[in-house]
Amino acid sequence: MCGFIGFTTSGGEAGFDRERLIGNMCERIRHRGPDDGGTYIDEKITLGFRRLSIIDLSDGGQPMKNEDGHVVIVFNGEIYNFMELRDDLIEKGHVFKTRCDTEVVLHGYEQYGEEIVKKLRGMFAFVIWDANAKTLFAARDFFGIKPFYYARIGENIVFGSEIKAMLEHPELTPSVNENALRPYLSFQYSSGDETFFEGIYKLPPAHTLTFRNGNLEIKRYWSIDFEEDTERSEDDFVAEIANEVKSAVTAHKISDVPVGSFLSGGVDSSYVTATLMPRHTFSVGFSDDKFNETNDAVRLSEILGVEHHTEILTPDECFDAFPDIQYHMDEPQANPSSVPLWFLSKLTRKYVTVVLSGEGADEIFGGYEWYEDTPEMRKYKRIPRPVRRAAASTAAHMPYFKGHDFVVKGGERPEEYFIGEAYVMTPKEADEILTPKYRNGKLPFEIAAPIYEKVADKDELTKKQYLDLCLWLPGDILLKADKMSMAHSIELRVPYLDRVIMKSAERIPSKYRVNEKASKYAFRRAASEVLPEEWAKRHKKGFPVPIKEWLREDKYYSVVKEYFTSDYASEFFDTEKIIALLDGHKSGRVNCQRKIWVIFTFLVWYKKFFIDYKKHPCDAEI
Repeated sequence: MCGFIGFTTSGGEAGFDRERLIGNMCERIRHRGPDDGGTYIDEKITLGFRRLSIIDLSDGGQPMKNEDGHVVIVFNGEIYNFMELRDDLIEKGHVFKTRCDTEVVLHGYEQYGEEIVKKLRGMFAFVIWDANAKTLFAARDFFGIKPFYYARIGENIVFGSEIKAMLEHPELTPSVNENALRPYLSFQYSSGDETFFEGIYKLPPAHTLTFRNGNLEIKRYWSIDFEEDTERSEDDFVAEIANEVKSAVTAHKISDVPVGSFLSGGVDSSYVTATLMPRHTFSVGFSDDKFNETNDAVRLSEILGVEHHTEILTPDECFDAFPDIQYHMDEPQANPSSVPLWFLSKLTRKYVTVVLSGEGADEIFGGYEWYEDTPEMRKYKRIPRPVRRAAASTAAHMPYFKGHDFVVKGGERPEEYFIGEAYVMTPKEADEILTPKYRNGKLPFEIAAPIYEKVADKDELTKKQYLDLCLWLPGDILLKADKMSMAHSIELRVPYLDRVIMKSAERIPSKYRVNEKASKYAFRRAASEVLPEEWAKRHKKGFPVPIKEWLREDKYYSVVKEYFTSDYASEFFDTEKIIALLDGHKSGRVNCQRKIWVIFTFLVWYKKFFIDYKKHPCDAEI
């Protein structure tokens, strides 16, 4: 696991020291690769790299060149089928100097061109520079596990694993994207290809980027395709899940350094742990039992016979670390679980460098509670669908009334009510607290609409899963997984997010994903083969954080209020209205924890990047 940064030059730039500049850029992402670093500079491009040594510890340095030096790669991630690809390339005449996966991608590009991305099994973001063709080719993995950002500067491009490194470039002046704040207040994360920095973009998952002669082309190379196989039995799917999970975990444990496992006590991480059987497992929690799964993790570790490490967090620790958490996120990210994940990664780094985790199982196999119908909804759905859809359509255009949301959801059209778990504020609620300048961003359902169009003929459950796989998973879950682990120089691997597993899961009928017996039904049955029944059936808790209680304590209320009443807060928000939210919550009259936290997170991020942030002093001034 590593980080890279780079930029092209066309010859017309004002003079600056590229070697000094790329050094400063690399320093910004040293946490992604504390073991080694390197640079490559030619007439047209400058590349920088930081390495966290995992495989081929002595010979995997980057940037890496081909035999004659005209093709150069910087690569972040792990390719789990690299040995098979390596054997194939050797048969075709390629000569390898290392046994690392980076060289496999390099020679694979020479052999297959852009098609190499379709052959990879793993997580990755990389850039390949062909000096002869003056062409830059980049790609991001299937699910968006590894980040990739880019920005145009005239006829050139700047790119990297993290935005903070890109900001070192003297021709990139950071400013807040005025269209980002409005949808963020609904989603709690940056949901589109644009970022919170004007002019800086995310390469979407499963896309390639080609830059040649000042022209930028972005293309999709892979898509999720849910198509139920109704000919196969429930037992067939359960057996296939068990086989694929075992295969994926085996592939994901390849490493020349020790591998551990996050263990929350839920079925996803427990299944990974029981399959991996690592020496070390890790969890964190809070003193309140409602926000603590560590006891379950300890018990399972004892049953499995592995060594468990855990810490109980205090609110002081969490608030003290929060500015650093948002700095490492690059963009405001208000999922409260980012906080315990920061400390979990910090704890893990004391023992191992690589850790496996359970992200992705909920989206792939149908695990979230918002995928399930309540008993009342199941009864309501006995009414003929055309009647329910007519009622939902009518309710959607009426003022809010008791039972409004129930009737709308009963119409089985998630396009009308579902944007993912984190629907924090409605557009109306967001506009009421935003200043006019920041009310122009896209509405949440405008963002979701083109995604829903791709699964217009699918059932309600599949539509929700597909939306989460496209928005929630890369924008929230995987972003914080990468940024929080890399902040502590940890390589986090997610074996469920494997294209082989996804290909299998696409064929599972909805009735085996979610039914009256359980969410993730077939998956839980597969997990029960290696887990005690209690863990295989355990209801999902997520990563609960007691922010509701914290915000009602004088000390932490005061911390948040200081941000809400700052001079810069009034640039974005109606100060009186956001203070009213905070006071109403503290009094206990209302529960506004998520609305307060999403505002607080943005202001912490803004202060970190636009008030406290300073570039490295260097010779790169224009």
